[in-house]
Amino acid sequence: MRQRVIAHFFGQSTIAADALAAAFRIPNFLQNLFGEGVLSASFIPVYARLNASGDREAARKLAGAVGSVLALTVTIIVAIGVTATPLFVDLIVPGFRGEGRALAIDLVRTIFPGVGFLVMSAWCLGILNSHRRFLLSYAAPVVWNLTIIAFTILPAAGTSRERLVVLTAWGAVAGSLLQFLVQVPTVLRVAGTIPLSLGRGQAAVRTVFTNFVPAFTSRGVVQISAFLDAMIASLLPATGAVAVISNAQLLYMLPISLFGMSVAAAELPELSEAGLGDERYETLRARLARSSSQIAFFVVPSAVAVVALGDQVARLVFQSGAFTAADVRWVWVTLGGAALGLVAAALGRLLTSAYYALHDTRTPLRFALLRVILTVGLGYLAAIYGPRWLGLDPRWGTVGLTASAGVAGWAEFLLLRRTLISRLGDLSFPRGLLVRLWGGAAGAAAAAWLVIAALGFAATWVGSIVILAVYCAVYFSLTLLFKVPEAADLARRLRLAR
Repeated sequence: MRQRVIAHFFGQSTIAADALAAAFRIPNFLQNLFGEGVLSASFIPVYARLNASGDREAARKLAGAVGSVLALTVTIIVAIGVTATPLFVDLIVPGFRGEGRALAIDLVRTIFPGVGFLVMSAWCLGILNSHRRFLLSYAAPVVWNLTIIAFTILPAAGTSRERLVVLTAWGAVAGSLLQFLVQVPTVLRVAGTIPLSLGRGQAAVRTVFTNFVPAFTSRGVVQISAFLDAMIASLLPATGAVAVISNAQLLYMLPISLFGMSVAAAELPELSEAGLGDERYETLRARLARSSSQIAFFVVPSAVAVVALGDQVARLVFQSGAFTAADVRWVWVTLGGAALGLVAAALGRLLTSAYYALHDTRTPLRFALLRVILTVGLGYLAAIYGPRWLGLDPRWGTVGLTASAGVAGWAEFLLLRRTLISRLGDLSFPRGLLVRLWGGAAGAAAAAWLVIAALGFAATWVGSIVILAVYCAVYFSLTLLFKVPEAADLARRLRLAR
């Protein structure tokens, strides 16, 4: 909804859309760098184990120390960020010049203060997830989105695009504060009084910060990879390249977030509290096998859908107002490149959680570094030189950029999986499962294309809803017919819900 509103007022092939897309990378970068990803690796396993052992007092002291250090660190970073904004903009999008650069500087400087609240929201998430409170921590960003929508829609009439985009940035700051505040009461209720300190002399705190450094570096590598995508896109001679990469990544990340990160987040406390020795490895192997099948059931059809029906998805989400049909096609083709690595990226999140549960943050770091090197090297060649070699419009370099990231994602996933198998044993999918999933998705795509051919209303948002609904229904029906256990389980849950 947020992106549809932004697309309506700012389009995609505009200076405002490019500048806003670049500015939003700042809070996303620092939130992931200091927040959820690092806390998942270093804080949750230790905090969850203390709670499981019944040492609630030590757990509260740990939470207070981590929260205090995070708050102090991000306060310093925000102060530096606001002061040095022009340097950040030149680093993120070196291809921006003139009006685009000036607007990006204004937007980044506006958004930066909200970063601290987003990081502290991730601290809340770490505590809530450890106590099996998943809904609030993952629903809280809805407040952030709604606030941005409100700051954009309410003053829209008669407001210039340049002024409106700045108000949208202020909405991001206000939303960041609200996202943090809505979680605090529940955090205090489940954790109790949290004493603030720097944690000197606490063994648990030392463990967290020992794991924090490689986890921080690993997440930093991944986030730097996203920044490098924006850098390369800014060098393409096409206004809107940064925005189209951002829009394609939003759609690409949706199934990873819904079906990959959600399962990985839910599994991390369980994996962290597994027993010891061979029993622990057996528990980890069983949970990973079940969760991998669960993720694949949803992500395989997502990958097929973004390739076969990506225009329907992009139209439904973005096409409105200043966002044109040509913009939809650009997103679709760019998204098709990203789809190459969709399954690998989603399953990789789960495998990374298993490493974190084993208190191994260094192995994922090594493979993340390799992924970034491949992404940057292949991405630069494919984006900058690929269209020239193939005689295409330079703007299609965005496809080469996302496809390169997909190839690199598979390399990282296969390395994570091979190393984990050497520790835990076989992690194969049930026999024939992937064939049934890909077959169901292909059949569903064929059915959707038959609907497009028969009804001929694919260029409307109503048509997109019908087509995507047919795709989902046929996939679900075929996987039931193919006796996929996850489909049967979903059918059972739907019956119970009624």
